[in-house]
Amino acid sequence: MSLIQLSSSPVVLRLNRDLVRTIKRGHPWVYADALRELPKAKPGTPAVLLDNKRGQAVARGYYDPGCPVALRICETEPDVALDDRWAERRLKTARSLRNVFAATGTTNGYRLFNGEGDGLPGLVADVYADTAAVKLDGDGPVGFWDAAEIAEWMTREIGLSRIYERRKERGAGGRNLVGAVPEQPVEFLENGLTFTADVVRGQKTGFFLDQRDNRQQIRGWSRASRVLNVFSYTGGFSIAAGAGGASHVTSVDVAPAAIDAANDHWLRNGFDASQHEGVVADAFEFLADAARDRQKWDLVVLDPPSFAPNRESVPKAMTAYQNVIEAGARVTANRGLLAAASCSSHLDLPMFLECCEEGVSKARRRGTVVTIGGQPCDHPTPLALPEFRYLKFVLLRLD
Repeated sequence: MSLIQLSSSPVVLRLNRDLVRTIKRGHPWVYADALRELPKAKPGTPAVLLDNKRGQAVARGYYDPGCPVALRICETEPDVALDDRWAERRLKTARSLRNVFAATGTTNGYRLFNGEGDGLPGLVADVYADTAAVKLDGDGPVGFWDAAEIAEWMTREIGLSRIYERRKERGAGGRNLVGAVPEQPVEFLENGLTFTADVVRGQKTGFFLDQRDNRQQIRGWSRASRVLNVFSYTGGFSIAAGAGGASHVTSVDVAPAAIDAANDHWLRNGFDASQHEGVVADAFEFLADAARDRQKWDLVVLDPPSFAPNRESVPKAMTAYQNVIEAGARVTANRGLLAAASCSSHLDLPMFLECCEEGVSKARRRGTVVTIGGQPCDHPTPLALPEFRYLKFVLLRLD
């Protein structure tokens, strides 16, 4: 067994400024501009990090000279070797944090490894019943982790029958690690509800597992309500609303395949087909048409894709969020609920709340914050890495 690839001697890196305190507190990234030199080496080469003053070792990790995050830190005790024993300890610790799902028996779709949040930099694995999707976040992780051996470990320890490795582009360059390639979406449970995940071609690893707790919130607020789910993807929030007793749910997404899946999920859960409408449309156009026709919903969910892929795009992203929240507020009934989400890591919670305030105000409405949510327990994050807490979910009551 070789969970990590250690085919070369560690490269030595040295800080050009004092970041030791930040690193020892648990920040797992060292950017290229914080290093004195960027020696030539293959992505994923193990590395020893020295401080900027005395040249003393402060951490170990792996190096990626072509990435802005040039060093991903694995261990802040420099005397601890990065070997298979180290890797297996981390894998087992991560697995133990997911025992809650086995205990309940109502959820078998969850994130098993959450990269830096589990002390496994760059390694992500999502489980859907007997199937898993593995993703390595860039050239550095690909060069450091042995995905095939990790898949074998997952098979032995968890009893999975199929494991597929995703690459950055959906359906492109992936490979099967264990069992047959999942040609059809994989069925799994979330809080007793039935969903499917296309682990080969779907977004992320096939489903947005990070919204689990927020879907449960919507489930609790949906009884006897007309619900609109915009940017619905495969209908996660829609099914939650149906389970909560919504009188009618409308799902809107620009992708026909996503709406087909949303309709399928609705029927798989035994709900009345007449109580759900799937609409293939541009979200902004749909909301504008609905406002013009004076349509209103008791509960509106807005879960758009990230509008801020980098820091430079934040001002434009804030405008986009304000616009979609304004559009959503215009079709929310008086004293109805508006839920707005952002998965943009470069936009923090205060900034997103500002977007909510501006958007609601532009719609000539007033809002009350009912609750604020984020990522669930299977998406842990280092305390010292706020960027990893990317998901914001704000539920508002509008007057």
